Formats: sequence, structure tokens, C-alpha cells
Amino acid sequence: MQRIACTPTLILYNARVYTQDDALPWAQAVAIQQDRIVAVGADDEILPLAGEDTRRIDADGRLVLPGFCDAHIHLSHYALGLREVRLAGARTRAEMLERIREAATRAASGSWLVGQGWNESWWGDTDFPTAAEIDAATGAAFPAIFYRSDMHSAVVNSAALRLAGVTAQTPNPPGGVIDRDASGQPTGFLRELAIDLVAQHAPPPSADELDAAISAGMTALHRLGITAVQAQRVKDGDDGPRGASLLRLREASRLHLRVACNVAAHELPHLAGLGLRTGFGDDFLRLGHVKVFTDGSLGSRTAWLLAPFVKLRPEETDNTGVSVTPPAQMAAEFRRATELGFPISVHAIGDRANRVVLDIFEELAGSGLAPSIPHRIEHVQIIDPVDLPRLAQLGITASVQPIHATDDMDTADRFLGERAAHLYNFRSLLEQGTLLAFGSDAPVADPNPFVGLHAALVRQRIERLPAASWYGAECISLEQGIYAYTLGAARAAGWEQAIGSITPGKLADLIVVDRDLFALRADEIAAGAVAATAVVTTIFGGEPVFRI
Repeated sequence: MQRIACTPTLILYNARVYTQDDALPWAQAVAIQQDRIVAVGADDEILPLAGEDTRRIDADGRLVLPGFCDAHIHLSHYALGLREVRLAGARTRAEMLERIREAATRAASGSWLVGQGWNESWWGDTDFPTAAEIDAATGAAFPAIFYRSDMHSAVVNSAALRLAGVTAQTPNPPGGVIDRDASGQPTGFLRELAIDLVAQHAPPPSADELDAAISAGMTALHRLGITAVQAQRVKDGDDGPRGASLLRLREASRLHLRVACNVAAHELPHLAGLGLRTGFGDDFLRLGHVKVFTDGSLGSRTAWLLAPFVKLRPEETDNTGVSVTPPAQMAAEFRRATELGFPISVHAIGDRANRVVLDIFEELAGSGLAPSIPHRIEHVQIIDPVDLPRLAQLGITASVQPIHATDDMDTADRFLGERAAHLYNFRSLLEQGTLLAFGSDAPVADPNPFVGLHAALVRQRIERLPAASWYGAECISLEQGIYAYTLGAARAAGWEQAIGSITPGKLADLIVVDRDLFALRADEIAAGAVAATAVVTTIFGGEPVFRI
């Protein structure tokens, strides 16, 4: 038994506790005093510690895990997306348009229609929606913008184009692309920073709306067993008001989630002026990394590549993606952030993007500047085999989202050809000694960690089973996947002393699930049993925040 002497306020017993702690890998019971774990061991060791007022929860023999930490989530976008037009489940273009049409019938005249989640690859298509198609669903009364699932592109209607003044004469903004038809007119499809030409005209949510949305989002995450998140920023976005919502919730004791907030690189002058550094905050809300963007996304065909995307039509020109931040600017931001005491979190999708940022990290390492928390690359989606070992060599965390491997498999095969073999090389990264931190990228993808685990273990879409794994040599083990969602994610944020394992002295964040994942046979895992796992109880800071 591991124990800190005191009378517990809560005991969880009759469980199969997977502690993620090498000193005691398995246990039956956990004792909690207020918000901390104080003892872990067998039932007959832990239950006698109970006092007169100690609450007891019988786990009924179920598996207990550390609370999951989503290492890459756009928290406010996810929360607000639960209130917008939800297009993620649309499996045809017609279904997407019908959902938009239904939303338009309920909207007040003149208001904006906003939605997210559509993905043309799920329709077996390569053509993006157009303003003309959206016009037919919305009519002329509503300006509308609907983000692709990756949030790196969006389709808008004609009313939104008119409101923003986007015409054939509007030039592409730096780091963005306005798609145009044969006559040069905007099609309504906007990539990367071109989205901002329209999005800046949509009214932001009020403080009350934002607080309510994030509160509802926390509840949804508790149902999935998520007790901590690392909140990411969007390129050149103004996330200050959204961060203020988290502060309001924290001050009102309504923040029931541990949040490490990344800071956008363009805020570096403010960080310097205030003398802030990573880790500032408390056990609920703290500053994390400085976020930098290298390129776009695979699905929007803006990932920065060493060789062009595969051409699907003879008239297509070579496309090697978009560099959204000049390398010289990135290098300066990396150095300045590290000087101020912040590690870097850099978005890199394409193989050229990953090579460029690794080159900058290598140069930075030679300067002697080292952060207290590891630098990290977000996504590491496509990486040349020559560059893959460099993450471990430089101590760079691979912050990856396993569900993207299954979401993007068709897109990768179509637009990368044989280079798709270099997409999300989880096993290869682990074999090199790279720290993996798993996340979802919600609302880009489903935040359910068990669906993410399935993607990492099986590498095949659930609805296609029992189809063979997609590049199955990159599948990883259950133990490796759980580590990446718990202690690996905690290490990536500098939280390993507080969360990530069920260890005396750590914060009491843990979950009870409906099946013993470690008892599943290989054929059950291959058939989707991990993805079907449900959370029975979520305990945050020693208090149950969700129970079936």
C-alpha cells in the first residue's frame, strides 16, 4: 500500500485500478482526502482507513483509470460548436445542405448562421462546397459561414461575401487563399487566413453566452472521462475574451477542469511587458506554451509539403501547400518565447513544415536556451523518415491526435499516394523514444478518448470493420495509448507531478469505465470494443462530477 497519513473523505473500492504508477501498477482501492489521493492499495488495506464521515463508492469490480488529459483541444470553439449548426455527422453533400436549410428556418432574420464539421472526403468527393450551394439552403437573408472539419477552410454564402466586400478584385491575404472559378469570381470557399476576411464580421458571443457554452462543454467532456485539457489557439485569432471566460468560471468556483492555456505568438510583447511565464496560475487554470503556426492542413490541401499534392485533374497546377508564418519570423518567435520562459507549441502538418520547425529547434538548442517544459510539435502529421528520429534527439514532444489517422486516411491516399505511409507514424515515433501526448483537436474531431484509442490501436474506421488496419505497422499497444492520454499528456504540459497517475499526493482525478480494457481479446479490440467503452463515473478533485 502507498499512503499519506490522514482520514479520507472518499474511498473508491472494489475496483481494478490501473494506476499508471510503476511503484504499484495495480490496486483495488483509492482513498481521497479533499482533492488529493492519500492512499492506494488493496480493499482490506484502504477500507479500514475510513472515518465516520468518509463517503464510499463501490466500483463493482470495474476498471479505474487516471482522468484523461486532452493534449490538444480548442476548448472554446468546441464548446461554442455544441450550440452551432453541427455538420460533423453529415455523410453526403445533400445531408449537409439539408441540415443548413433546417437551421435557416429557425434563425432570426439578419442573424449569422455558423456551423462546423463538414468533410467532403467522407462523401467520397474532392470538390468543396460553393456559395451557390449554400445560397440555395440559406436564402439571401442570412450571412453564413460553415467551417470544414479541420477549421483550416470554410465555405460562406453570397450574403457573407457581400458583407465582407470579397470580390474578384480582392487579393489573397498573406497566408490565405480565396478559391475562384474560371472567370475569377470567388467560389465561396476560403482557405487559412482568407477565412478571416469574412469571419471578422460575425458578431462574437456575449460573455454570458460564452460562459454557458464552456460550462456545457465541461459537462460533455466529463462524460468522456476528460478531466484536464491543453487549450490551443487559432492562427492570429483574438482569444483574449475567451480566456476571460475561464477566469470568470475559476473565480466563481465553476471551473471543473484543469486547463493549460496556450498563448498566441502575437501576444509575446504583452507577455514580456507583464513578466509572465509558463506555469503561471494554479491547479485549475495556468499558462502553457506559446503557439506558432507553420502551415495549413491536409484536408484543405494547405499542408506545406516537400513534393506537390497528387494532381487529380490535368488542369491543376503544382500545389505544395501554404507557409502561413515565414520561417525567419518563426525562428525569432521561438527564440523570444524561450527567452521569456515559455516553451513552443508549433502546428506542423506537412513534411516540409515539420522539417523547417525541426531545423529551427535544432538551431535553438545550439544557443543554450532550454525551457522548463519540453517544446512540442502539434500534429506531426506527415514526416519524412529522415526527420522522424529528430524529435527524440531534440527532446521534442509529439502532440498527436490519433483519430486524425482514421479521419484522414482516404484524403491521404488520394492526395499523397505512397507518401501516406509517412502519416501519423505513432509506433515509429515511440520506437525512437519520442514522448507522445494524445489529444483530439476538437471540434476538428471527436473528443472521445476511447475513439482516439481505437484509432491508435486499430487504425481503421469503426464503420469499415473488419477491414484491415491502414498502415497497420504503426498500430500501438493499449498501454502505450493510455499512457499518451494520461501521464504522457501530463508530462507534455509540465503536470506530471500533479496528474496523470493514481499516486498518493497527486490530485484526485480518476474515472471508472464500463469494461476492463486489459481483459479484451485482440479480436475484440480489432472489432471496435475499445471505441465502445463508456465512462461510468468521473471524479475531479475528489468530487464526482459525472455518474451514470
